[in-house]
Amino acid sequence: MQTAFARVIPHPAAAPLTADQIARFEGRVPRYTSYPTAPHFSPAVTAETYADWLARLPAGQAISLYLHVPFCQQLCWYCGCHTTVVSNDAPIRAYIDLLLAEIDLVAERIGMRLPVEAVHFGGGSPSLVPYDRLMTLMEHLHRRFDLSSVTEVAMEIDPRGVDAARVREFAAIGLTRASIGVQDFDPEVQRIINRVQSFEETAEVAGALRAAGIGSINLDLIYGLPAQTHETLARTVDLSLSLAPDRLALFGYAHVPWMKKHQALIPADRLPPPMERYALYQAAADRIARAGYERVGLDHYAKPGDEMARQLRQGVLRRNFQGYTTDTAETLLGFGTSSIGALPDGYIQNVLTAPDYRAAIGEGRLPVARGIGLSADDRLRRAVIERIMCDLTVDLATEARRFGSDETFFAERLALADLSHDGLVSVNGSVVTVREAARPLVRSVAAVFDAYLGAGAGRYSQAV
Repeated sequence: MQTAFARVIPHPAAAPLTADQIARFEGRVPRYTSYPTAPHFSPAVTAETYADWLARLPAGQAISLYLHVPFCQQLCWYCGCHTTVVSNDAPIRAYIDLLLAEIDLVAERIGMRLPVEAVHFGGGSPSLVPYDRLMTLMEHLHRRFDLSSVTEVAMEIDPRGVDAARVREFAAIGLTRASIGVQDFDPEVQRIINRVQSFEETAEVAGALRAAGIGSINLDLIYGLPAQTHETLARTVDLSLSLAPDRLALFGYAHVPWMKKHQALIPADRLPPPMERYALYQAAADRIARAGYERVGLDHYAKPGDEMARQLRQGVLRRNFQGYTTDTAETLLGFGTSSIGALPDGYIQNVLTAPDYRAAIGEGRLPVARGIGLSADDRLRRAVIERIMCDLTVDLATEARRFGSDETFFAERLALADLSHDGLVSVNGSVVTVREAARPLVRSVAAVFDAYLGAGAGRYSQAV
């Protein structure tokens, strides 16, 4: 939602962070793709809870759909997603049947054919789904929801093994935007992370997408990978820019082997230390910005004419489980294993494994594992955190009034004193602004407003 105050754009001229500042302020904090964050979801939110929330969705209000496809052709060792390696498409075909059944269960509990704003296929590698199964899935969504006004159908694509004929199939199902995983083009980095993908095959897929009329393309890069150097990452950025994507994402590698056991296959001694990791980020980010892309929040970049850049300038950009998004729908329904849905009443997450998912669907149950209901304070803090993460600035008083609250965030403003003393954050009355130099620390600033962090929080990835 648009706030009532004029958006304050952080001043771009600022000294880089020092090693001392990174050591003091970066910490390990959530990515804030939701608030409250997933570690605070509880099994107290059940399938019955979700059914009740679905039945209360407002008639005629547009929703968005996320479909999770948990299959890949190979396990990338850096990956933090819920996915399984498959050698043929039989498990994928069977899984799509379960997705169709879950869509029916959800639609029946909603009780009306709601309009859909956007459809997003994530994974895993949804580009592995056979064409006939994709077509069946889209036709089923059309029957159960009103897709006549959809503004975007997006898919995460692994370009390995995707050819022009496959891209034409994506176009036939109505795909409008493709997110291509790149990570890094350096052969040594690719070898260590177990993802070998040439620039040439990536460029061929990008060209095929445009030839098929799928004009909106974004590329995903990762910094902080093992064996990365300034030279290799600069080359990856330059090669990526040569493809003229509409958007780029520059994610920090999250090394969490206690959560993702396969990440232990990545030699920790090849990972860059904090200051080097920050220097890699800074150099790559500056390189992308010099190419004419606008910086969006923590880790995204968009061409000035792209809808993401326009929403950023208007102060209405959103953030959800897909990261920064132009999706304006208040409700996101998640389908498939591990998928997360966001509804006016709260968040739900489906069961993580295929056997549990199959069992729930087979019994006619919504496959909910856990979730959290939203309090009035949650909604206010979520709005504050979202504006910090998107705009790097927020007027706390304006947000409190918008939610009918008398919260002054006095303790939180005091907690920002050290960041303010270092010139990284400005606190001017009720307006908090993250300085440009502190953009990599925006998660740490947002964490100040997180009322759950001190209450049994999980282990998170480093902020910078």
